[in-house]
Amino acid sequence: MANPVQVREFFPAARERLAAVELTAHFHNTRGQGLANVLAALEAGVDSFESSFGELGGCPVPPGATGNISTEDLVSMLEEMGVATGVELPKLIEASAEAQKVLGRPLGAHVLVAGPVDHAPSE
Repeated sequence: MANPVQVREFFPAARERLAAVELTAHFHNTRGQGLANVLAALEAGVDSFESSFGELGGCPVPPGATGNISTEDLVSMLEEMGVATGVELPKLIEASAEAQKVLGRPLGAHVLVAGPVDHAPSE
């Protein structure tokens, strides 16, 4: 578990000690800080992130832990920031919506509820 300040401090220190290693960030969204931690890691020079489809999965350690940050939310945020991901967000959202139907339950991706920015419902 980490917060953005810890992330911002950790990755430069890790890069200094592991100069020849690709650093990849892996965050859960258990306390709602997953995407904030991605931003902090991105600002610290990390450009490789793990995520999971629909925030599926989990972590058996802390009670109530969620899966990795959702791929849908990660891709949406990065693309909105002008960071190319190579992922077609509309197709990812379509696949996630189908997965919800198959599983018979909602997935944890916020983009599935709110929609991507360029397709936001009019208010």
